[in-house]
Amino acid sequence: MAATLLDGKAVSQQIKEEIRDEVTRLSTAGQRPPHLVVLLVGDNPASVIYVRNKMRACEMVGFSSTMKRFPEAITEAELLRKVNDFNRDPDVDGIIVQMPLPDHITPQKVTQAIHPSKDVDGFHPLNVGLMTLNFPCLMPATPSGILELLRRYQIPTKGKHCVVVGRSRIVGRPTSIMMSRGGQPGEATVSLCHKYTPPEDLARIVPQADILIVAVGKPGLITADMVKPGAVVIDVGTTRVPADDTKSGYRIKGDVDFAEVKDKASFITPVPGGVGPMTIALLLRNTLDAYKQRFDFSHLLQTPSNSYEDES
Repeated sequence: MAATLLDGKAVSQQIKEEIRDEVTRLSTAGQRPPHLVVLLVGDNPASVIYVRNKMRACEMVGFSSTMKRFPEAITEAELLRKVNDFNRDPDVDGIIVQMPLPDHITPQKVTQAIHPSKDVDGFHPLNVGLMTLNFPCLMPATPSGILELLRRYQIPTKGKHCVVVGRSRIVGRPTSIMMSRGGQPGEATVSLCHKYTPPEDLARIVPQADILIVAVGKPGLITADMVKPGAVVIDVGTTRVPADDTKSGYRIKGDVDFAEVKDKASFITPVPGGVGPMTIALLLRNTLDAYKQRFDFSHLLQTPSNSYEDES
């Protein structure tokens, strides 16, 4: 029996409609719409497409959006100054600096320059720390999208063995943390595999997964023999592979051999149309949350006192 598709496209549309309804209520009450700013450095074709999709999504839900393009030769110092200008702008609620950046710019410096209350990508160290502790914060969009799919399809996670393949700071690592935290989805037993996991261990651990989340960027890495019957399979991989039978000359492939695995899993995400649309939907929701000033970080950004009081 074929697996049920985790339809990220349909769920993301539901989330966008929910956001649009709330923005309409805000407008009716005389309030300005949320405002997202995206900074794009250089002319990376994939980045241009990603940014364009974000701008379109903002328009769909009634957000204001601004795209600022800079030449690839912009200095790191100048880019940081631009970020700080938007940090200080009270009419800007969310800031995204599109990755990748040119080699002469350090991504970590740019990530840390965005004020955590406007960090709708959820990459600032303060947001990452709060996420780890299960405190309210702006969480990374792709992992949040994965958990939202599990939530909306009412897939139980408590006590399940979740195997995450890939440990990137954008997807794999935060997903493994979020799946182990309290709540639903959450409370899972998590194994995190990565490029240094020996092949024999990968072959042993992956088939144990009740929930398998793969974010590596290697098409067809996960085959049917590696999947437990009835497992939930979430494929985050999106790799362009040559395809003579398509107009574009390529096809988007995931990390999972979909044709084989769909007859063995209970739920599975398609590629495309699975996790990808969820990422943009959760970016929009983060922007709405930032606009509503749900998260006050001011007390966490103050210089700590040297005094210490033992609370034990």
